[in-house]
Amino acid sequence: MTGSFTQGIKTVLHPVSDLAKAKAVYAALLGIPPQTDSSYYVGFEAEGQHIGLVPGGGPQGMTSPVAYWHVPDIEAKLAEVIAAGATVREAAHEVGGGRLVATVIDPDGNVLGLLQDR
Repeated sequence: MTGSFTQGIKTVLHPVSDLAKAKAVYAALLGIPPQTDSSYYVGFEAEGQHIGLVPGGGPQGMTSPVAYWHVPDIEAKLAEVIAAGATVREAAHEVGGGRLVATVIDPDGNVLGLLQDR
């Protein structure tokens, strides 16, 4: 198969209804405090994985966890998955620190995330 490769799933975001309660559970699960702790996002770095908690699903309206595939070229990967039958849910955009994210929907309605660090 040709095309650009992925660097694996390294980021999973979880929508939460109560950020404080979720933060306590994930801190207990992972055995570490969050590295990012704000009113709109809590993030943990654990064993090469980033676990994020998004209150109320955030502006993107998440209703279930979204796994983000890390890629070297988000636009190229978007083009590939769209050509293969996915539809864009959230176009590539910067979320801070040079990080670009996008989401697509597979033919069965599953949300897949793409993430590129510049």
